[in-house]
Amino acid sequence: MAKQNTVSTETASVTKVSRRFTRARFVAMLGVLGPGLLAGLSDDDPAGITTYSQLGAGFGYQLLWVLTISTIALILFQQLGARIGVVTGQGLAGLIRQRYGARAATLAIIALLGANIGTTAAEFAGIAAGAELFGVSRYIAVPLAAFAVSALVLRGNFRNVERVLLLLSAVFICYIAAAFFAKPDWGHAFQGAVVPSMPLTKDSMLIATATLGTTLAPWGLSFIQSYVVDKRLTIKDMPYLRVDVWIGALLTGIIGFFVVVTCASTLNAGGITKITDAAQAAAALAPMAGGFAKALFATGLIGAALLAASILPLSTAYAVTDLTGQPAALDDDMKEAPLFYGTFGFVTLLAMSLVLIPGAPMVPILVLTQVLNAILLLPLLAFMYGIARDKKLMGEHIASKKMAATYIVAIILIAACILALGYFSFS
Repeated sequence: MAKQNTVSTETASVTKVSRRFTRARFVAMLGVLGPGLLAGLSDDDPAGITTYSQLGAGFGYQLLWVLTISTIALILFQQLGARIGVVTGQGLAGLIRQRYGARAATLAIIALLGANIGTTAAEFAGIAAGAELFGVSRYIAVPLAAFAVSALVLRGNFRNVERVLLLLSAVFICYIAAAFFAKPDWGHAFQGAVVPSMPLTKDSMLIATATLGTTLAPWGLSFIQSYVVDKRLTIKDMPYLRVDVWIGALLTGIIGFFVVVTCASTLNAGGITKITDAAQAAAALAPMAGGFAKALFATGLIGAALLAASILPLSTAYAVTDLTGQPAALDDDMKEAPLFYGTFGFVTLLAMSLVLIPGAPMVPILVLTQVLNAILLLPLLAFMYGIARDKKLMGEHIASKKMAATYIVAIILIAACILALGYFSFS
């Protein structure tokens, strides 16, 4: 009897220790959570939502597999960027300057700055369009949004900024809810996500390449590397950081999936195959899936735009300060990091101003931005590959030959897509 009690006591002790260990790992995971989630979800910005809406409206469920491949590429390269940041303790711009020279780094950052200003303007345009669906003037909504994101970043510390941004990302549940209101054919949707099929037309090639480009955005790759440095993550955090990247990238793909499904089951089924922006998609949903679906879609658009409008200027500020050798962090005050906060303010103010100009050519701005992103993506991926294989920078964490081959294959496929985009755009 005494022996049984002893065994029971030992078993209870082991269970208790196991629970403490599991709880400790969960707490550690929560401490690391953030870079992958924010970098991934911010890709579902108004430009991304517009692209996914057009994918569903134009081709139904047929091209969902392109989103699946884009999500895999996002996992692959955001995980690489996060690892480089943890191992080197430097942002991407600083490492490019160190390994490839100041000229290459300067050209990359100038292109990134131009693309980011245009993309940030697109985020504010998304806020304007979403607000106008609720009867609120852009001349009220856009300045309020610019003030809100500026106050958050300029006045908050790192932890507070991260918590607010993570909370804001919860708005993406609106797209999931909207899909269920649309009553899609789930069987065809899941088939489209895993079975490759594509008509060989100009429009299908353009939207497929745009889907890849909007999911794997250059500013997102730059942001995640700088953000893990700002968060002061270390090698011991890498297992949790991988989970964070996977969660963020998968959620990005899942949300995109629901946007495509919503538009495929309503707009495409109703004969509406051309969408110029996400706000038009939201408005078109009303007679097909009800006013609540429209409200959910518009709310998701505004929330997505706010998240990206916070992160894009932040990504630019990280890159500029890294390039100049004056890396800064969100915990620094404005006196300690004038260039960092000045860059953030400049990008935000200029992007807001572009949207408020009467008759501003937002479509050409968005198109030029996507072209710049496409041009920048390939050299940026090549730089990341070179850094990952640099023994001096990465030490024992250098990319293995197997992973290096995987990166090369992915870069070649992405290059083929971008070349196809260029060919079909000008042919």
